[in-house]
Amino acid sequence: MTTLRAFTCDDLFRFNNINLDPLTETYGIPFYLQYLAHWPEYFIVAEAPGGELMGYSAATLILRTFAVMGKAEGSVAREEWHGHVTALSVAPEFRRLGLAAKLMELLEEISEKKGGFFVDLFVRVSNQVAVNMYKQLGYSVYRTVLEYYSASSGEPDEDAYDMRKALSRDTEKKSVIPLPHPVRPEDIE
Repeated sequence: MTTLRAFTCDDLFRFNNINLDPLTETYGIPFYLQYLAHWPEYFIVAEAPGGELMGYSAATLILRTFAVMGKAEGSVAREEWHGHVTALSVAPEFRRLGLAAKLMELLEEISEKKGGFFVDLFVRVSNQVAVNMYKQLGYSVYRTVLEYYSASSGEPDEDAYDMRKALSRDTEKKSVIPLPHPVRPEDIE
């Protein structure tokens, strides 16, 4: 039976099977520790019965920024208080079991309890598998962010979709009305 639990410092030494996927954004140890220290409730891991890590998510709740690895951020007065999914990754051998959907559901519940208006995330435009999964989970494309992802080996930078899902606090669903034009990373607040 799969166990969903809080991510711990020890997991940093055990999640390479998840992070080595080419579509997974990876970060330095200090980045993961910052999330673990500031938003531990948003940092969740799925563990298989044998103890191997199957996937993780991180998010944040944001006060005027964007935030499973995630966080909370944004402005309440401007109806921008929201949960932001920073990372969601499932090891290849554990995909198509519904783990990503379950991890997203947990992050949405946390954001709902913290009074967020919506949950958002960024995804590569080329990652149609992920885009379609998020759409199935109720997310829609809010805007395109030009050249959001840095490319490697001389290739051009890649655009991202900023996808959002309104929570119950956004009764008029204002947070998910798509912008008519793309933005640049420096235009994101």
